[in-house]
Amino acid sequence: MIARSPHRTDTEVAFRTRGVTKVYQMGEVQVHALRGIDLELYKGEFVVLLGPSGSGKSTLLNILGGLDVPTSGTVNYEDHDLSTFREAVLTRYRREHVGFVFQFYNLIPSLTARENVALVTEIATNPMPPDEALALVNLSDRLDHFPAQLSGGEQQRVAIARAIAKRPDVLLCDEPTGALDISTGIVVLEALARVNRDLGTTTAVITHNVAIAGMADRVIRLSDGRIADIEINSSRQSPAELSW
Repeated sequence: MIARSPHRTDTEVAFRTRGVTKVYQMGEVQVHALRGIDLELYKGEFVVLLGPSGSGKSTLLNILGGLDVPTSGTVNYEDHDLSTFREAVLTRYRREHVGFVFQFYNLIPSLTARENVALVTEIATNPMPPDEALALVNLSDRLDHFPAQLSGGEQQRVAIARAIAKRPDVLLCDEPTGALDISTGIVVLEALARVNRDLGTTTAVITHNVAIAGMADRVIRLSDGRIADIEINSSRQSPAELSW
């Protein structure tokens, strides 16, 4: 099943997967995490991936981000076939093209917000200054604070700033609001929406929260390793407008 956002053309495809499967060997048992995924993601769109635990969302995101490889099928990023890349090339792909945001912030406690972001800018080819990245997520007044001095939502926004500081083409987020309360989660989602809008970053967000679907261009529902449904939103809501 393939569904596309309105007014998209093939020249705007960021990712194209065909027949993607992923099988994990757990002792004598084979676990089929993905069962033939055909999907296109478009440049600059905001996609939400919904589905219960074990539906394959994180596996799909990890394959798109070059953290894992499919058992079979093809994964193309623009005109590059990620499924044929060796680990060294995947590492370069992740470093140059992809930003990751996870449920847990993974900040270094002994470094300030600015210094945590600077870790990424030191290895990127065309980074934005850490102060600029933190300003994009409305943390200009927290530059010199350590993680222990920041709330959970502020720490997650530092993690987002760190991910976008290298100017990635793609931002992949796995349950970025999973550890946050509703009001704090809205602030984090507003930061992601702003990055998508201002930088044109192709953004995919995994969540269990159906309410978040309203802010996406498209909602992709997975079930048992397959795409169950793809819904196109005619108009995106702001995070503050979501019905939690």
